[in-house]
Amino acid sequence: MIAWWVEITTKLPRCTYYFGPFQNLEQAQTACLGYVEDLKSEQAQGIEIKIIKRFQPDVLTICDEQAELNIYTNSL
Repeated sequence: MIAWWVEITTKLPRCTYYFGPFQNLEQAQTACLGYVEDLKSEQAQGIEIKIIKRFQPDVLTICDEQAELNIYTNSL
């Protein structure tokens, strides 16, 4: 079976999230709505979505904590 995955990146916090697997493109597209809604409720900014076919992520959440620390330090 070919798995579909949703990749969502945010600019603030600087993270990449993977959701899946889904059996088809339609399931992945429908699921995106809830994921984006959750991220917006957490005040994430710069949300971008990609739907990927034949993919298996090694890690489901990747955040660049050092980049976030630099943004915080520069705003002080």
